Amino acid sequence: MAGRRVAVKAIDWLAFAERVPPNQKAMFVGLKTRNDNLAARLAVLPEKPPAIDWSYYRTAVVKAGMVDEFEKKFSALTIPEPVDTQTSKINAQEAESNKQAAEYIQASKSRVSQYEKELEKLKNMIPFDQMTVEDLNAAFPETKLDMEKHPYWPHKPIADL
Repeated sequence: MAGRRVAVKAIDWLAFAERVPPNQKAMFVGLKTRNDNLAARLAVLPEKPPAIDWSYYRTAVVKAGMVDEFEKKFSALTIPEPVDTQTSKINAQEAESNKQAAEYIQASKSRVSQYEKELEKLKNMIPFDQMTVEDLNAAFPETKLDMEKHPYWPHKPIADL
């Protein structure tokens, strides 16, 4: 059985365990245990199944020709191996996910640099307790009240409040 086994990618259980959320650790342990049990059961199977002793059955079965018919049908029996149709789809999905992840990382890096600039601006700003209204409006233009456009209190559109 070992020679005919389909090549399976080895699972990196440590990397897999790092990605499992804490609330799903029990399910992960169950999956790993089941996988280990199945792998152990497959490992003990012989490479080729034991040969059938047709001569013994010819002497044991009373009906003549029955064993010969079974032997003929058994030797003609071929079990088709399933065709792998999903690996190409999974690989395409993985490539797309890697592409999206790279784009997200690039966008995140640009956001981080923008946030670092904003943080530097805030660090170099005059402390709030020492600011005048003009300093506040210069540092944060969105706080400036437009008394010409909105002459009545609160000097902003009601929808913006």
